[in-house]
Amino acid sequence: MNRLNETHDPQLKSWLASANVPACDFPIQNLPLAVFKRQKSAEDFRGGVAIGDQILDLRAAAAAGVFTGEAAAAVQAGAQDKLNALMAMGHAAWSAMRMALSRALREGASAQAALQACLVPQAEAQYDVPARIGDYTDFFTSIYHATNTGKQFRPDNPLLPNYKWVPIGYHGRASSIGVSGQQFRRPVGQTLPPGTTAPTLTACKRLDLELELGIFVGTGNELGEAVDITQAEEHVFGICLLNDWSARDIQGWEYQPLGPFLAKNFATTISPWIVTMEALAPYRVPFSRPADDPQPLPYLDSAANRQDGALDIQLQVGIQTPAMRAAGLQDASICRTSYRHAYWTVAQMLTHHTVTGCNLQPGDLFGSGTLSGPTLDQAGALIELTTGGKNPLTLSNGEQRTWLEDGDTVILRGWCEKAGAARIGFGECAGTVLPARSI
Repeated sequence: MNRLNETHDPQLKSWLASANVPACDFPIQNLPLAVFKRQKSAEDFRGGVAIGDQILDLRAAAAAGVFTGEAAAAVQAGAQDKLNALMAMGHAAWSAMRMALSRALREGASAQAALQACLVPQAEAQYDVPARIGDYTDFFTSIYHATNTGKQFRPDNPLLPNYKWVPIGYHGRASSIGVSGQQFRRPVGQTLPPGTTAPTLTACKRLDLELELGIFVGTGNELGEAVDITQAEEHVFGICLLNDWSARDIQGWEYQPLGPFLAKNFATTISPWIVTMEALAPYRVPFSRPADDPQPLPYLDSAANRQDGALDIQLQVGIQTPAMRAAGLQDASICRTSYRHAYWTVAQMLTHHTVTGCNLQPGDLFGSGTLSGPTLDQAGALIELTTGGKNPLTLSNGEQRTWLEDGDTVILRGWCEKAGAARIGFGECAGTVLPARSI
């Protein structure tokens, strides 16, 4: 699946100059997809492809008649108000469209004149959630996050015995998933304050972020039919950034015995751009387990998954406080890590999700779970970075944070880079905390 081809050539240049700028998130080797319209316009949302600082409007490109065959059908599907129809078409169609787009956007392409008229500046765009998300499942794939948080709740037994055997997840709330720029009210819920014996209804006092990736399902499977791990990635359309905001005080009171509920149903923010699995091919790395750990059961194991089932996606979290914003300061970085540290791969998540016969559908979304690395500066949540609020973080402007405060904006960023390959990025995933409603 998704081996290298001519679209990955690091020497490729686009006729659009902004796509050739070093460290650009969206060079011609990337070509991620989103749903957009011009800001403050009455236009319909439609699919678009990022190239440099522009968006190739797929509806306009389809009308331009530049593409033919399977690629043309895929572009037409991508021109709709959501990407579900394109997601349902499958890997062959996605790959055909990527190849056609790459060739049409390269230096010297005969399609330049026709497609230049189809560009919209990203600075003028308003984005929407890129798919109709029927179901959302959040996994728990970082053993470092699981261990760090487990130590706070179960010092003598931080990692539960099933963790190394099964990709753990829970079914989340699809209706509160919003696109980057999402603003949400601080959640209100039932908590049990320390030293008390009865809960109270109050605004969350321990609001946290979670650095995750979102995995969009492409083609689905029939009810009752499991997806073999050797076929799992054929069902994956692509990956975005995801912030699974978490109310830790609500979570601590409610999560036994059934797990997360109100602590995570009030907001989840995703980046607008979905980077396809094919675009990520150069950044695959081997998947392995420590020799002393249980190895995956046969249904979660394959030679291909061991060889290159992991992805080296670099990830970073920044916080911009109201004081920073007022002073014109950028966000302060609080952690950096890589998806390569995850204990379970994309293929394993999808395979395990369907082993019971669960039917996935185009546009379904998985969260990877908080992606923490092996050292504390690579932790993807404040509950780890501050040891449960005991050790405040000092930000670059001197402010401190144990938990998120009203007005704070959290910005996730992701990118891939290595020698011999073009750097590609995911853009940004930003969300802002508003004050709680009156109780």
